[in-house]
Amino acid sequence: MQVVALSTPARTGWSWRIVNAAGEVIEESRERFPSIATAVATGRARLGRLKIVDRSVPPRPYRAAAQVKTAAARRPS
Repeated sequence: MQVVALSTPARTGWSWRIVNAAGEVIEESRERFPSIATAVATGRARLGRLKIVDRSVPPRPYRAAAQVKTAAARRPS
């Protein structure tokens, strides 16, 4: 699990977000913080209280070679 800080142009300040290895959002703060450091520290404290085991799998950044060969074989000549 990771804690990230984010800011949007619509609202001032920073918020934290807890994401798993697959990139799915587990929880996000509603509160805004004046700095990145404060947001991440608060998010890490919240992650420590959640006691969640991350069993997610990170997404593959590429296709397996077998899929590529199969797709190439299907192309009409």
